[in-house]
Amino acid sequence: MISDVINRLEAKVPQLANRTYGAADFANLMRTNTLPKQTPSAYVLGLGLQGGQSEAGAGFYTQMFDRAIAVVLTFKSYDATADRILDDTEAMIEAVVAAIAGWGPNDEVGVFRLARGNLVTMKAGTIVYQIDFTIKDQLRITP
Repeated sequence: MISDVINRLEAKVPQLANRTYGAADFANLMRTNTLPKQTPSAYVLGLGLQGGQSEAGAGFYTQMFDRAIAVVLTFKSYDATADRILDDTEAMIEAVVAAIAGWGPNDEVGVFRLARGNLVTMKAGTIVYQIDFTIKDQLRITP
């Protein structure tokens, strides 16, 4: 699913084409304590699962659950005016939300919904903003 979200962002948000990455690239930034070479850039991370209602019967077990992902955006903030930084950041957040909310990969039960967004940090000339989405899915197990 992560690769589906990366492909969707690159197709729907032109500024993120060839600038959208997965968890391994994000972990490398954290490990080396470096900043992205190009911004804006995005990192798509799995956040986990939240179980819902379950049923057992007729030889199988089903359970609805929410799968959560994050899109972590990075922006350089030292080479622009404060107003332009805020405008660019807000426009990018809106573009990411428009690209993901209401859409779902073909094999999923539901579509993504916006869960929350928040500023993670502003340091070393970089703004980091995280947008969380959830999507309903179904677990089906045949014993």
